[in-house]
Amino acid sequence: MARPTLKATPPHPLRKPLAADQVQKSILTRAQAVLDAEAAAITDARERLGAPFIGAVTTILHCKGRICVTGMGKAGLIGNKIAATFASTGTVSYSLHPVEALHGDLGMVHSDDIVVALSKSGSSELVELLPRLRALGCKIILLTGKLDSTAARHADFVLDIGQTAEACPLGLAPSSSTAAMLALGDALALTVMEQKAVQPEQYASYHPGGALGRFLMKTSEIMRTGPHCPIVAESATLGACYQAILAAPRRAGAAAIVDGGGKLVGIITHGDFFRLFQTPKRSPDSPVRDVMTRSPKRIRDDTRVNDALELMRKHAIDELPVVDEQERVVGLIDIQDLLARGFSVFDDA
Repeated sequence: MARPTLKATPPHPLRKPLAADQVQKSILTRAQAVLDAEAAAITDARERLGAPFIGAVTTILHCKGRICVTGMGKAGLIGNKIAATFASTGTVSYSLHPVEALHGDLGMVHSDDIVVALSKSGSSELVELLPRLRALGCKIILLTGKLDSTAARHADFVLDIGQTAEACPLGLAPSSSTAAMLALGDALALTVMEQKAVQPEQYASYHPGGALGRFLMKTSEIMRTGPHCPIVAESATLGACYQAILAAPRRAGAAAIVDGGGKLVGIITHGDFFRLFQTPKRSPDSPVRDVMTRSPKRIRDDTRVNDALELMRKHAIDELPVVDEQERVVGLIDIQDLLARGFSVFDDA
């Protein structure tokens, strides 16, 4: 039997090539149109805020469980970011895939959890999931563009993202709608954060790594203490002070000098020893009080490390004593420790 003859598919008609400057202009025009459309979607969502949003925030503030964020496709990806924003701002949350939930993951949901669901059309797989979540006893907050959808009928609070046209050239790819969902989700999480009065220190505890964690870190978290922080009485000799520095398990660049009550009265650095022992009049038996730097720079243990670093930069010092509110020495910050934790010794540009 003869094989059927396949007809060649005619090539897709190509647009007439544009000049380079026209190509560049068309690229920028499209980008601007996308941003304009997404900005319009967010503005439209803003204008639709009202009682449902207030109810949603109030419900989350009284939540005894966690925030469960769910959505299909691109909405689900936006939901992952919203869940992460909740978690990073002090509200325990997790993501739940609707299909996986219907195949066993529903078991991770507790009756005191609050569900934040995302669906532009309100007719995705959430239609089957939401009734089951309600049956568990969960409150449901829905972000959607269809207030009369099936999903909306299962929600306690419906937050309207509007019906702004998608920014996609074909009007199909989720873009304006997902931008509105993301912005509305941020508004929800950050309003809850403000109502909870989350402080910078609390926020820092959720971000221990990276630049943010470093920015909010306290001196007490990085200072050297115990045997790693040489502390010498002002009545000690230079030799005893030098031995105390050498005895520190980690290389110490200085020793804090204290009075009888443990209050900081001076400091002597490794560099000081080098200079002092070059002077014939100074011997290891010389009293520390006679050669120490009196009233040295210091910082409180409840101060941010960034403030300590700024002080060290300003006065070009490598070691900084840390004191408590009674001026008693509780630690020592060494520039090498700051460098090891990712702090920059150079002034920001």
